[in-house]
Amino acid sequence: MEIQPSGIRRFFELCIGHDDIISLGVGEPDFATPWVIREEAFYHLEKGHTSYTSNWGLIELREEISKYLEKYDLHYDAKTEILPTVGASEGLDLVLRTILNPGDELIICEPCYVSYDPLADLCGAKIVHLDTSTTNFYPTAESLEKLITEKTKAVMFCSPSNPTGRIIPPAELEKIAEVVKKHEIWCLSDEIYCELIYDQNKHVSIGKFDGMKDYTIIFNGFSKSFAMTGWRIGYIVAPNELLKQCCKLHAYNTICPPIFSQYAATEGLKMAWNEVEKMRISYQQRRNIMQDAFEKMGLKCIEPEGAFYMFVDIRSTGLTSEEFATEAIQKHSVAVVPGTCFGKCGEGFVRCCYATDIKKINTAMERLSQLVAEHKK
Repeated sequence: MEIQPSGIRRFFELCIGHDDIISLGVGEPDFATPWVIREEAFYHLEKGHTSYTSNWGLIELREEISKYLEKYDLHYDAKTEILPTVGASEGLDLVLRTILNPGDELIICEPCYVSYDPLADLCGAKIVHLDTSTTNFYPTAESLEKLITEKTKAVMFCSPSNPTGRIIPPAELEKIAEVVKKHEIWCLSDEIYCELIYDQNKHVSIGKFDGMKDYTIIFNGFSKSFAMTGWRIGYIVAPNELLKQCCKLHAYNTICPPIFSQYAATEGLKMAWNEVEKMRISYQQRRNIMQDAFEKMGLKCIEPEGAFYMFVDIRSTGLTSEEFATEAIQKHSVAVVPGTCFGKCGEGFVRCCYATDIKKINTAMERLSQLVAEHKK
């Protein structure tokens, strides 16, 4: 088995040491973690709170997560149904290794986050790709059911989506829930961007629908909404019987997330919501600027409803995704990510992250407009 390096990180590495390159590549907030969160970490470090915690994490954190989930009509026990992890990424790894056996089928909705396929590959699972490019970049119940077989163990998706910024409409999500229950498969719902929703849209978790708590595994964390990427703190929400098995692996794998990150995240859930909202508003402004710029270039892209990514259709340039991204960085000093990093159906698209300073976005758009003008048919 050969796991390929992340295409996102490949383009990120090309930016290192080149101050003239504007990166629209890596999905990382350009904000510092809110002060109230950092201050809480300083306090606990000064108090010498630097030990391991329980494998299940701090109960204070789990209780705050439980309260937070009620906002989305999700009701989970803090002691038994919530597991803090080293970022949402560890959570994904733990769950896939817990539920998948060699030969099991996992349906992954594409385009998708770059780690889904490799982590499933490591489990020896058969990956079945659900191409959403023909359904406005979100899965439908009809397209999902066509792919389910007796070997299907789970379906996995991200809403709001990385890389497209699309959300699954609530009405469609409810239909997907019925398909999941009918076939009694797991539904792996990556909701890491759920606080970054724009315009009049609202986040809806598939776990809220009747009977779905028994089939839903939710991944979330603090990296995106709270600008805490380097703190490595996320969590899994799932039925206790499954979560107990995840915790066994977690105990041997990482033991627990850093204790100061857990304390900091707890305080964030209590006190940082004003800062989260300020960041969300700023991202929406940046989205509008980038959307307008690409439209003026004559490039099509569905306006993102959440997250902080734009999936831009560059097929009218005659370039492949890889060619466009390579030329953008080598000739115009702008880093974007080829759509093929997120699945084969991403060919003809590039992902641009707008969690970047507005001045840099404007400059990057000017540079990309030159690239497009050189190739536009």
